Amino acid sequence: MNIQDTLSNTEQKLDNSDKIKIYLCGVTVYDESHIGHARTIIVFDVLRKYLESKKQQVELIQNFTDVDDKIINRAKDEKVSAQEISKRYIDNYFRDFDKLNIQRATNYPKATEHIDDIIEFIKKLIEKGIAYVSENGVYFSVSKFPEYGKLSKKKIDELKSGSRIQIDETKKDPLDFAVWKFSDIEPLWDSPWGKGRPGWHIECSVMSMKYLGGNFDIHGGGRDLIFPHHENEIAQSEAHSDCKFAKIWMHVGMVTITGEKMSKSLGNTKSIKHVLENWGPNIIRLFCLSGHYSKVIDYSEEMLKENITKWRQVETCYFELIHANSNEQEDISDKIKNISLEFDKSLEDDLNTHLALSTFFQLVKETNRLAASEKLGIENAQIIMKEFERISNILGLEVPKMNQEEKQEIDNLISNREKLREEKQFEKADQIRDELNEMNIELIDHKGKTIWMKKEKIKKDC
Repeated sequence: MNIQDTLSNTEQKLDNSDKIKIYLCGVTVYDESHIGHARTIIVFDVLRKYLESKKQQVELIQNFTDVDDKIINRAKDEKVSAQEISKRYIDNYFRDFDKLNIQRATNYPKATEHIDDIIEFIKKLIEKGIAYVSENGVYFSVSKFPEYGKLSKKKIDELKSGSRIQIDETKKDPLDFAVWKFSDIEPLWDSPWGKGRPGWHIECSVMSMKYLGGNFDIHGGGRDLIFPHHENEIAQSEAHSDCKFAKIWMHVGMVTITGEKMSKSLGNTKSIKHVLENWGPNIIRLFCLSGHYSKVIDYSEEMLKENITKWRQVETCYFELIHANSNEQEDISDKIKNISLEFDKSLEDDLNTHLALSTFFQLVKETNRLAASEKLGIENAQIIMKEFERISNILGLEVPKMNQEEKQEIDNLISNREKLREEKQFEKADQIRDELNEMNIELIDHKGKTIWMKKEKIKKDC
């Protein structure tokens, strides 16, 4: 499998000879997660599921930043502890992402659980003369890392003159960044240099190396993290270990709204909770996977509505397969084999989910064509269902399932409806159809039979 590496700006072959180790930068837990977070995590969810479908072992570490100025400020505004704020939004994170059918990471380390590790890491940086103590905290000396800027392709001189660098007179150089911040505001911890809390960047360096060791396979996150977060991670990690930090840097493009970056200050963010309530998990996943992961995608209700139509076709396909019993059928084994190969080829080529989805919809279209022409027999259905389930599992798409009791109830209602229609009791038959509609059951009429399908309830489709 090849993945575009941000550092080298080339496609790198993923080494699958051993367990694949991935570190994914998680969220800062001071507010609800939004659709931008969802896209990044869905992309890595598909990557992991695909690798595991090939019997590849994967270790995925995703952190929570649970100490940060934003958390502290939120706690101050609400007159509660920072711990209460972070716990609330970690709980909300799992509520949302479980509903999005995200496979949970191997581990979710928190910054506050690794303060001792962070302090030891900083000690070594100071001992090596790469970090220093100032009036406001402990700073990493960028000038001691000659390769600074190699990830973001930014030149040091340009950065010094840029407006993004916060001026602090206590630093030796404007580019130097905090690894430990002195503070007398909770939460704070004792350190050899004074009470305070860790800087943002140091957290991920420490936790990734603790759980995955040095030179792990993939370091991932949103493209907005390239600078300064990931740039600073590389600098302090490689200065600390004198080894390459990560083999591949994989970055996911942002989700914009009408061409603008989502921002709390602009008030244009779309929380996952909000989007889930209106569109459901499958529509969100189809949207997030609709373009190449590295490119920007623009959030719009029009695009989401287009995915509803596509999803209904997927649902129809699934239930046609369940009900298949035609005596006449085509030989479709070669077609399905080619679809399977094309799907894998798409993901092997830098996780091209756009092409992978197109291939999946070829499978859906072919199935629905066979069903419409009364050529979807049991043997065909078994061949197709195996591939349908494999692909949908990798993409994290899930058609509503039912237990045997629910199926029997629906079959009984449909049988009663057919009987009433034969007896020309159309009003009563229509009442049963209305009852089925309330259950999100849709009837599909064929020449010789009527089958049913259970539709996902999507608020925006009502």
